[in-house]
Amino acid sequence: MEHSMSENSCQLCAVEKLNFEPPPIYCTPCGARIKRNAMYYTIGAGDTRHYFCIPCYNEARGDTIVVDGTSVPKARMEKKRNDEETEEWWVQCDKCEAWQHQICALFNGRRNDGGQAEYTCPNCYIAEVERGERKPLPQSAVLVAKDLPQTTLSDHIEKRLANSLKEEREKRAKREGKGYDEVPGAEGLVVRIVSSVDKKLEVKPRFLEIFQEENYPLEFPYKSKVLLLFQRIEGVEVCLFGMYVQEFGSECAQPNHRRVYLSYLDSVKYFRPEIKTVSGEALRTFVYHEILIGYLEYCKKRGFTSCYIWACPPLKGEDYILYCHPEIQKTPKSDKLREWYLSMLRKAKEQNIVVELTNLYNHFFISTGECKAKVTAARLPYFDGDYWPGAAEDMIYQLQQEEDGRKQPKKGTIRKTITKRALKASGQFDLSGNTSKDLLLMQKLGETISPMKEDFIMVHLQHACTHCCSLMVSGNRWECKQCENFQLCDKCYEIEQKLEDRERHPINQKDKHTLYQCEVKEVPHETKDEDEILESEFFDTRQAFLSLCQGNHYQYDTLRRAKHSSMMVLYHLHNPTAPAFVTTCNICYLDIEAGQGWRCEVCADYDVCNACYQKDGGIDHPHKLTKHPSLAERDAQNKEARQLRVSQLKKMLELLVHASQCRFPHCPYVNCRKVKGLFRHGIQCKIRVSGGCVLCKKMWYLLQLHARACKVSECHVPRCRDLKEHLRRMQQQADSRRRAAVMEMMRQRTAEVAGGSG
Repeated sequence: MEHSMSENSCQLCAVEKLNFEPPPIYCTPCGARIKRNAMYYTIGAGDTRHYFCIPCYNEARGDTIVVDGTSVPKARMEKKRNDEETEEWWVQCDKCEAWQHQICALFNGRRNDGGQAEYTCPNCYIAEVERGERKPLPQSAVLVAKDLPQTTLSDHIEKRLANSLKEEREKRAKREGKGYDEVPGAEGLVVRIVSSVDKKLEVKPRFLEIFQEENYPLEFPYKSKVLLLFQRIEGVEVCLFGMYVQEFGSECAQPNHRRVYLSYLDSVKYFRPEIKTVSGEALRTFVYHEILIGYLEYCKKRGFTSCYIWACPPLKGEDYILYCHPEIQKTPKSDKLREWYLSMLRKAKEQNIVVELTNLYNHFFISTGECKAKVTAARLPYFDGDYWPGAAEDMIYQLQQEEDGRKQPKKGTIRKTITKRALKASGQFDLSGNTSKDLLLMQKLGETISPMKEDFIMVHLQHACTHCCSLMVSGNRWECKQCENFQLCDKCYEIEQKLEDRERHPINQKDKHTLYQCEVKEVPHETKDEDEILESEFFDTRQAFLSLCQGNHYQYDTLRRAKHSSMMVLYHLHNPTAPAFVTTCNICYLDIEAGQGWRCEVCADYDVCNACYQKDGGIDHPHKLTKHPSLAERDAQNKEARQLRVSQLKKMLELLVHASQCRFPHCPYVNCRKVKGLFRHGIQCKIRVSGGCVLCKKMWYLLQLHARACKVSECHVPRCRDLKEHLRRMQQQADSRRRAAVMEMMRQRTAEVAGGSG
């Protein structure tokens, strides 16, 4: 290395220039990814920057283009080429004056105190320790993954994982004829839930219209959770695995009652050690499977009845959770990914955690055997970001277009397209109201889902009634010992007893089977969550975390970058308001770096920078000002201090809502007038966020934070509706890209089969 180094090389890796991967950019109107080196138009700044591909720009006639319902002059847009490159940042050692990449040095630019923090490079640090001039920092001085709040769920998974790994290591040692400590094992694993928040999923309008007469829910409440796995590799914690789940509890209406949806799962291939287990699978796979089985076990104990998994690999070049995967890590094809999930679920079945495995199509679209459940879209579980709700909305629109284009009366044409056989199979004989639309939708959805039905995995954690298909959580289960997987709930058993012999189980057979009573036990009355709410704006949605990583170049494509990115993720988690919510001086309105200002303990949100404080000593303020804590002091703060920071931010958001509704010119609320002043500033400001206005930046951050959490449909907070619409559209476009990729994959698969048979 020393021979290849020049004065422009990094003193740690011996490389000169290293470029980050350019973040993907998408066209705002059509959602298509703008290709590398392609021309595009752009306007705005930060999270609200809009991009337009050339076709969309040209399609907009006239001098304006509509963005989120607002007309923007084309003349204000900037034409660019998607060829920008960002070089990795550098830092200079204050001792030896050598330059190093910030990533190589594991340097946290967020803690740089405005460039005033002293930096000692690893080489000088080691030399000082060896000379006795410096004592090594204790491990406790740095907040790590273990310091993140523990929950009942994370403890359950961590404990189970430790026991399973110990058992597996013992088996390996026995097979190799060695002692337990002589065979390698996975060390330094930490599981944490980093976000656990209540959310509401609104049902899409076209679908809702079909079932409005049946009192179909307008929305479904659920809890969104994010799980991360960290491992200490070469002395540094690396985030290896992430999972987003949606939990619809006992308080949620059907069809989502007591159901769980595994929405996203992602990992990067840096797990240590890279060895195989006794069964022949990678130890990495064994660990990830154990986390999922542990989660399913926890859900079953809490009283959930089923879990749904859409085995859908990400698009080439796109990421689900962790940004920018290593090149050596191949994106699995759907059959490989499906088998990965199924092998995990087979293990869970052996341990009696999973009762039965099926798929969405077989369970809801076809009535086989003695199943008497109605085939209707109203029975399909409705999840955020799942395949079918988005596809259904597109199909309903297509059906409406077809109907509008026909000359014959609507009812007649619908009746002709639904055969008597289809009616009989669905268990519906009435075509009044919206029933015909429901049947057509199920027919169309079924045709689309059928070729890829194995990818929509349904996991039963409790037994399903053969007749009505409901999952049993109380009463009795009436089981047939002669037939596999035949059981009835109390309600269906009572109906069964009143039927004539030929209609009883097994139907159309002379010999009838006896059904044995089996009490349904150990299913809690409600799916109460013992864990507290854990809010994190960075992990609120998958898209929010990806945006944080893309905007800050937190990449996982190499181990050195994965270490630095994980360090920064932990920094954000331990300092939930520090990096994003920059404190502003109330006198000069400039940002105050951490540890460089003074705060009033009486007034909420009154801060003064060092320069302004030194000018007048705070005499213009009626209360005593205390110095901001330094970075070292802030890092030493415990869990209570972290919660205090979050509560302060909540107060600011409450103040925002209050000020937007307050009509009193002399409001007694201390900071109400100040926020109103910020509103007025936002309307009049000519510099704006794009020009770097500090006040606009602060206001914009608060408005975005509010919009993410706001559940009020007619909210008075400025731009709330626009921002919600912006977030909704981004999510919709991501879902549409995912569905389009699935359909393209199915077309390719069909073409390959046709080509092979030809």
